[in-house]
Amino acid sequence: MKDKKLFIKCVLTPLLSGGAIGYIATSSGTYKDMVKPPLSPPSWIFPVAWSILYILMGIALYLILVSPISKEERSKIKAVFASQLILNLLWSIIFFSFKAFYAAVLCLAALIGFIIKTYIEFKKYDVRSSNLLIPYILWCIFALYLNIGIAILN
Repeated sequence: MKDKKLFIKCVLTPLLSGGAIGYIATSSGTYKDMVKPPLSPPSWIFPVAWSILYILMGIALYLILVSPISKEERSKIKAVFASQLILNLLWSIIFFSFKAFYAAVLCLAALIGFIIKTYIEFKKYDVRSSNLLIPYILWCIFALYLNIGIAILN
């Protein structure tokens, strides 16, 4: 490992963001009270899955930041990564706090677009890092299905 402090920072950034999101989600009590579409997992799955995904995102970011790329490219990649992380947080606020399920669908679609953009940018420099984002993309596509179902059923 080239830089342990950077590794910790890269992993903690999405995990702490995820902690804020988890607080928003659990304090609203929304999920347990709504009609859910088929294949909806139990509530306990979400913190486990998201913790794993945030750790994978952090590792992916670390691999990019220690790769030999220009300062300009590094800044661009950080901005794309930050954008998807911000959209991730915004989705939770829109969905859980405002219960604006259709607006959350749009936010989640944008989030998926930014995750794919992050995947594409990461793949240019480190294939391992982009591959670590595949579970995140798949989970968010599944979340989009759930979100659309919840919007329709509620």
